[in-house]
Amino acid sequence: MNTAYLGMPTFPRAAAGSVRDTRLRANLTHATHTIRDKRAAAVAEIDDWARLRQAGKDIKDRTLRHLDHYLLQTERAVTAAGGQVHWAADADEANRIVADLVRATGEREVVKVKSMATQEIGLNEALAAEGVAAYETDLAELIVQLGEDLPSHILVPAIHRNRGEIRDLFREAMGRWGRPAPDTLTDRPSDLAEAARLHLREKFLRAKVAVSGANFLVAETGTVVVVESEGNGRMCLTLPETLISVVGIEKVVPTWQDLEVFLQLLPRSSTAERMNPYTSMWAGVAEGDGPRAFHLVLLDNGRTATLADQVGRQALRCIRCSACLNVCPVYERAGGHAYGSPYPGPIGAILTPQLRGLQSDVDASLPYASSLCGACYEVCPVAIDIPEVLVHLRERVAEEAAGHRRERAGVRAATWLLDHPAAYAAALRAGARTRRLQPERLRLPGAAGSWSASRDLPRMPAASFRDWWRAHRARPRDARHGEGGPGAPPFREGGEAR
Repeated sequence: MNTAYLGMPTFPRAAAGSVRDTRLRANLTHATHTIRDKRAAAVAEIDDWARLRQAGKDIKDRTLRHLDHYLLQTERAVTAAGGQVHWAADADEANRIVADLVRATGEREVVKVKSMATQEIGLNEALAAEGVAAYETDLAELIVQLGEDLPSHILVPAIHRNRGEIRDLFREAMGRWGRPAPDTLTDRPSDLAEAARLHLREKFLRAKVAVSGANFLVAETGTVVVVESEGNGRMCLTLPETLISVVGIEKVVPTWQDLEVFLQLLPRSSTAERMNPYTSMWAGVAEGDGPRAFHLVLLDNGRTATLADQVGRQALRCIRCSACLNVCPVYERAGGHAYGSPYPGPIGAILTPQLRGLQSDVDASLPYASSLCGACYEVCPVAIDIPEVLVHLRERVAEEAAGHRRERAGVRAATWLLDHPAAYAAALRAGARTRRLQPERLRLPGAAGSWSASRDLPRMPAASFRDWWRAHRARPRDARHGEGGPGAPPFREGGEAR
């Protein structure tokens, strides 16, 4: 994966700013609560949702165990259908492949279907550097692009914007990218949608090259599947002469029967619909129908390394429904930009650090961007145990990452001390003898000071338990039980020794 967004602070610093943005929090609260309520109702309609969820989990796990086999099967099927498969190890290679393919057509602009994979690799920016303009056609992605903004949600990238903001943005920016918005544009959803439709139609009819991602790849036939709600994807996938699909290698499912499970899980979990309004499928090329050339770019970009982690690999089950975002109390308050990645929320907190690695402060902070309440696991349609992966990644951060040096030094010192009983006993005696010099409260700097300023430190006892035991264990039983009786503690309240 590419590096974090340029200049992105760590999650705690980024979240500290966003939680003070009352308009952002109001937009997020309204949107996430609406989506989560609709999803709960849609899921409740299915009596065997739990079995369906388990089936989705099992299919994904089985596919990941034999991923090499299914990827090669996909390549053979796509090639046999007249398509061409390209393998990209990382973001740079994927961007270079796509740029070369676009240049080979002689075109200088492309239309795009909403795609998390192309956001992950920064394709738009890479194409711009090559002199190729990439136009987003998904309504929410269009809003993000017009505002020169960053997506903040997997399903609804412009969830942080309200209708009034979108109206102002359309009036101001749409003319710079093509057909301008009407001067009389209001903030009614129908008016905003009509302005976007007219703006995008010009690009659909003019574009010769389209770029898409994919929700699924069916290995047995090499079929690429895209589900969407607006119809813009269908336009991109059928009108241009060349179609380039950039797809993560984890999107493979073995058979059409397996696909059936996910076409039930995904719409109810993401948009609370019983089925997707548009489901487009294509395999290679067909004479007189659709694009004349089809290229499939299979993207690794950290996925093989993630697959090697037996706990963390379950993140690759993700079908990008975003249900976990809509129930997460941390996301609801911090917003998507605080995660510094196209993948925000709980799934982003476990997927991004695995794809990009834990070396940067931004990525090392993400596993801590959670309350571990478990709501994300409860709603995940493929049963990703996100809290388990978060804890696992926190362990890796403590062991590998550059941050938390003081914590690691403290743990190493404690480990050494506990491994050397004589030194441990000496440290206890030293603590007991200096107890009257020890402060009552620990004065910590910064935000930690608010916590420590109101809490007293426990008083050091006058003798350690080891010394007390050594002094009393040789006494007769009755003498040991004398004053305090059997089982009496060796120290009085407040730390004074008996």
